[in-house]
Parts: sequence; C-alpha cells; structure tokens
Amino acid sequence: MAMYRFTVVIEPDEDVFHAYVPALPGCHTFGVTVEEARANIAEAIALHVESMLEDGEPIPIEREPLFITHLSVPVVT
Repeated sequence: MAMYRFTVVIEPDEDVFHAYVPALPGCHTFGVTVEEARANIAEAIALHVESMLEDGEPIPIEREPLFITHLSVPVVT
C-alpha cells in the first residue's frame, strides 16, 4: 500500500466545513464538524488517487515548502 501526502484546506462554509485538496482539482467534500470534514476528505483523497491510478494519470507531488498566508490588499471603492 502506497502512502500519499497532500495539503488539505478546511474552512467554514455557512453551517458546515468545506475541505479540499489544492493539488487534486475536484477533490473536495463537506462535514458538519472539522473532524467529520477531515475524515471525509481522507476518504475522498483515497478514492481520487485510486481513480487517477486506474486511469494511468500521474499523481501530483507537492513541492516543499508550501506557504499559506493572509494578504491585505487595498481596493479603491
């Protein structure tokens, strides 16, 4: 069994949490709690990668380091 490591973003979305994987476009899910979103995205990643392997697609490798930051941008209104 191969192990893959991906960055996962979990963010609030109205009454639930949205989880997605930037390196795997289309791989996202929701959960009522952060823990549920984490479990759901783990399952979604496994299914997504399995599908890619079955289709002969290369699995993206994330480059290190990955930076996530906040950025304030002035906008003329």
